[in-house]
Amino acid sequence: MKELLDKNNLLKPLKVGEIIEGKVIGKGKSSIFLDLGQVGAGIIYGREFAEAKTQLKNVKAGDTIFAKVVDLENEEGYVELSVKGASKEITWAKLAQKKESGETITVKISGANKGGLLAEVLDIPAFLPVSQLESSHYPRVEKGDQAKILKELQKFIGEELDVKIFDLSPKEEKLILSEKAKATEKIKKLLEGCKVGDVVEGEITGVTDFGAFVRFPLKNSLGEEVEWLEGLIHISELDWQLVEDPAEIVKMGDKVQTKIIEISGDKVSLSLKALKKDPWSDIEKEYKKGDKVKGKATKFNPFGAFIKISSKIQGLCHISEFGTKSKMEEALAIGKEYKFRILSIEPKEHRMSLELVQ
Repeated sequence: MKELLDKNNLLKPLKVGEIIEGKVIGKGKSSIFLDLGQVGAGIIYGREFAEAKTQLKNVKAGDTIFAKVVDLENEEGYVELSVKGASKEITWAKLAQKKESGETITVKISGANKGGLLAEVLDIPAFLPVSQLESSHYPRVEKGDQAKILKELQKFIGEELDVKIFDLSPKEEKLILSEKAKATEKIKKLLEGCKVGDVVEGEITGVTDFGAFVRFPLKNSLGEEVEWLEGLIHISELDWQLVEDPAEIVKMGDKVQTKIIEISGDKVSLSLKALKKDPWSDIEKEYKKGDKVKGKATKFNPFGAFIKISSKIQGLCHISEFGTKSKMEEALAIGKEYKFRILSIEPKEHRMSLELVQ
């Protein structure tokens, strides 16, 4: 703390609100005098002394304390100081140092809400978001049920976790923690042994509304398992067909083979569909422009209606074919089968455009 203040205050004029270090040179019934070095002498008295009386009770001559400048010079020539006003700012300065150094801090979880866990660092309230939990602590709740997520998070109350400071803002009194940050460098190092295109075998450890988590082993040159990592199969990488619910494709505990499609920092993106035959690769052998086909309406969006032609192939009947969204919903019903004409097929883009045959 001293080094931090020295850098900021060296040979600079004092400012109101600034934190300064002083040595106690005298103590009265309701005042304390400090030697402030080059800037002169300071005093803590009156209301500032009374409000911090308990804190200053055991202070004696020769002790060094930090205080906040309240007035640059009073009638007697002293710099007026406040200990109470300095304590919180000093704490935030210490927290900033911990963030800068990447120090690992142990915190006790005191509460939970749907967004994450609550704790304190140096008596400052802190928040640990769900997104910053280690993968092993992430609440794997199917369909993102908020009540179930909260129930899982409440299990951590009273537990101690090792975290790092992820973000802080003294003005907003915001202190954000990260549990996974402490493991980031280790994971990055381990991932040097992986590359995009590798096929790994693992186990489904969690299914959420946006995809599935897979835990897989890293192996050494002898084929021995030396470490375990976790990656995510995004919902769009589960299958070639349009997936609404990942739980329809995979379940907790399933053994799966997946392909690494991206490594970004400490994150591994995996794909199941990359190891499955692309149904669009030879689609033109079965379907051609102008063909009439039967299809089931599966979903509406602002661009049109998704039409299921086969178990793996979906086409789009564009909104322009109907004029308006309301007319489209009048013409089609979800789950019902209709006859369509193929307007175009683009296998590389996995696109098929359709028009409703009246």
